[in-house]
Amino acid sequence: MAPPIKIPFSKPPRLFCDQVKVLESHGIIIPDPAKAEFYLSQINYYRLSAYCLPFEESHASHQVKPGTSFDDVLNLYIFDRELRLLLMDAIERIEVSLRTQMAYHLSHRHSSSHPHLDPRLFKNINKYQTGISNLKKEVDKSNEDFIKHLKIKYQEQLPPIWAVVELMTMGQLSKWFSNIKTRQDRRAITHIYGIDETLMTSFCEHLSLVRNIAAHHARLWNRDITKKMRLPTHGPSELRSSIWVLPDADRRLRKLYNTFSMVLYLMNVIAPEHHWKVHLKDLIKKHDIDSSRMGFPVDWESRPLWI
Repeated sequence: MAPPIKIPFSKPPRLFCDQVKVLESHGIIIPDPAKAEFYLSQINYYRLSAYCLPFEESHASHQVKPGTSFDDVLNLYIFDRELRLLLMDAIERIEVSLRTQMAYHLSHRHSSSHPHLDPRLFKNINKYQTGISNLKKEVDKSNEDFIKHLKIKYQEQLPPIWAVVELMTMGQLSKWFSNIKTRQDRRAITHIYGIDETLMTSFCEHLSLVRNIAAHHARLWNRDITKKMRLPTHGPSELRSSIWVLPDADRRLRKLYNTFSMVLYLMNVIAPEHHWKVHLKDLIKKHDIDSSRMGFPVDWESRPLWI
């Protein structure tokens, strides 16, 4: 099949005031054009237009449903921004906790300050070598005083594990954890969370992708997440009863509900005083959000984790 014939891009750049007129031409009610122009001068039109999509009656013409206002679109945009911040707060806590558990248990189980320098503890030697190489790069470019001190004083090629884990990104942490050879080591690390190590491995890989989306300020609220997480088949009943189990082909499995349920479960272990559930519920209510767009089941608030 021949590739499609490409044509030159002919759309000209528009002034902010003209961008307002384009939105009005799509049927969006703008009672205060100056306000809309101000927001468009701070939020790229192309970025904001993605939040118009749920209000469209026709994507071909971009005409929105009658009664749709600029404030409706802006409200959805603000909700998504606040949702990313709330999720990033939880991911930070999960990441820091997992770093702590991995450093603690690997060092104590193998009576070593540098278990990460022992390739025998890891399954895939190529992944291990890539991980070591990436860690060396992180150490070399680090401006942290504790890293500089350890590099100058000690002869090992990398600092001890309790120091280097602080330089690992969520993606690197996920790869190191999944590459640990023995199930006993992985189980020791995840024991505090009360879940199986295979579930934690899958969730870390999934959460790494979600974190990257949020960290790059990309639209999150109704996004399809390409890498699905493994769903729990045993373990804590409140988690299993709260996860939404659907056929693999069901697109709702790619939405955020199960991700949020797993995050909430871990937050209840790691930071129960944070009341993450309350913050998310309040955020959805404050902005009057249709939670089904995020893959939430109708009865989500009556499921054990969310009560």
